Amino acid sequence: MENTIPITLWLAGRSYRIRVKPEEEQAIRQAMKVAEQRLAKLRNDIVGKDEQDFLAMCLMMYATDQVTDHSGFTPVQQDTIQEMMQSIDDCLEDKSAPATDLVL
Repeated sequence: MENTIPITLWLAGRSYRIRVKPEEEQAIRQAMKVAEQRLAKLRNDIVGKDEQDFLAMCLMMYATDQVTDHSGFTPVQQDTIQEMMQSIDDCLEDKSAPATDLVL
């Protein structure tokens, strides 16, 4: 593959070496972060399952998001938007902070 770089991703305690386009690396790493967050939530919410069960549930959640969400945003984009909105809300709540402190 031309114009790709090798990266190592970790998911559920395992490493995966893949090749990606440099401009897609950040989005792919963000997607892995979202997947790990979902896995962590499942691990905390559900007792007595093994890692394969959690991975399957995470995949089902992702697939369901793809067919039921009509906003036009991917789950990664939705999480990024949510983080930005939370940052804005935090800044608005702290009215003593200058507007230049807003970091998105």
